[in-house]
Amino acid sequence: MGEGRVKQGWIRSHQSGLAALYRLLDGLLILGTLIVSCNLLGVTVSKDWVIAGLVAAVSFAFVAESLNLYRSWRGDSYLHMFSITALSWIAVCVLLILVGYFTKTAESFSRLAAGTWFFTTLTLLSAWRYGFRLVLFYLRLQGFNSRTAVVIGTTDSGKRLAADINGEPQLGIRVSGFYRVPGAESDEQAWSQNDRERILGDLEQAVAAAKAGELDLVYIALPMREELRIAEILHAFADSTVTVHVATDLFVNNLLHARFYQVGSSSLLSVHDTPIEGINSWLKRLEDLVLSSVILLLISPLMLAVAAAVKLTSKGPVIFKQHRYGLDGRPIKVWKFRSMTVQDNGDNVVQAKKNDARITPVGAFLRRTSLDELPQFINVLQGRMSIVGPRPHAVAHNEQYRALVNGYMLRHKVKPGITGWAQVNGWRGETDTLEKMSRRVEHDLQYIRNWSIWLDIRIVWMTLFKGFVGSNAY
Repeated sequence: MGEGRVKQGWIRSHQSGLAALYRLLDGLLILGTLIVSCNLLGVTVSKDWVIAGLVAAVSFAFVAESLNLYRSWRGDSYLHMFSITALSWIAVCVLLILVGYFTKTAESFSRLAAGTWFFTTLTLLSAWRYGFRLVLFYLRLQGFNSRTAVVIGTTDSGKRLAADINGEPQLGIRVSGFYRVPGAESDEQAWSQNDRERILGDLEQAVAAAKAGELDLVYIALPMREELRIAEILHAFADSTVTVHVATDLFVNNLLHARFYQVGSSSLLSVHDTPIEGINSWLKRLEDLVLSSVILLLISPLMLAVAAAVKLTSKGPVIFKQHRYGLDGRPIKVWKFRSMTVQDNGDNVVQAKKNDARITPVGAFLRRTSLDELPQFINVLQGRMSIVGPRPHAVAHNEQYRALVNGYMLRHKVKPGITGWAQVNGWRGETDTLEKMSRRVEHDLQYIRNWSIWLDIRIVWMTLFKGFVGSNAY
């Protein structure tokens, strides 16, 4: 069991690295096909051709991302992938034609070479995706890049769903069994002995397994008339970071990141999912590396000055390392300049308040201006945090509020950030009421639902003007 998880986990941990090839190969393919097409037709690759190729490569990257081409296609058909690929490239071709027409530069290009380039590029963009898809299918058939799933509900539709998923091993999803839902409709009595042996327990045990990190995917398969019970199940799994799918056409409010897809004859709705996976996770990591490196270079003199001020004005270490929950609820250590005379890092952490006696004079200034958080750019380089994301809370506060605020743990579907959507919208600093924490979590989940590179850039820009200081920061 342990060896199997390591074998699967190695490929899974590098899945985003494999997905990063999509964007790189697309750009190289577009430029390479342009050069080959021109050379085969005896057309000189002039500066204008190179500019057209670069514009095409950059435009395709933006259009493809906007159409959600760079995501996991594990459960989708190749026809859908091809249609999005074709639509993205056709949009780029139309753009190039319009630019050539309105700038009156179309005469500088060979129509035959351009047409050959357009058609050949579309063919190759589609063909290499198909080939790469086959490679992934083969790896999943060998047991790599697989995920463990369970079905909630002992219904015939759930049994059919499990059969559909297990009947397509190239998806890399293994349904280990079923969990009963007390009081819900069940077809268990009509199941065969073999099917009943696959029942692993009840809903409470499933939630416990999800919280323990033993499950990757959960499929809820209950009748539509069980709407209230399904809502209760979603509420229960919101206290974990497992990805939840609903095998009905039930309309669910307040989805984290939802999309419909098909597995065999079963229609699924992804509920507690994240958009920051695959190529998107690499894009966000690249964003973090570039921004944190540049920022650290610029603020290094300031950090040295702050470190000296902390050391000279109070006893204790310069850097305070506090335990927090990171991606998927895993524990991390977040660095801050020490701003208090005591260091709360246990099971009972008292949040800083106005005129808090524990805060040093220098610390008060650091906290009001967010200068105490500058060392977290080092956490970003380490990969523990991101520039933009939900602010990390003390472990004690997580345990307190996860029981009070529905969906609280879903904030941990992405890396914690130095700044975030909640902070730039005024929900920064002390959360002395449940309402304040609820509003912060609400904004954090809005960020995850609507994440994009452009949203990150917008938040960074807003932070420069109103994210560093605030009336709630003590």
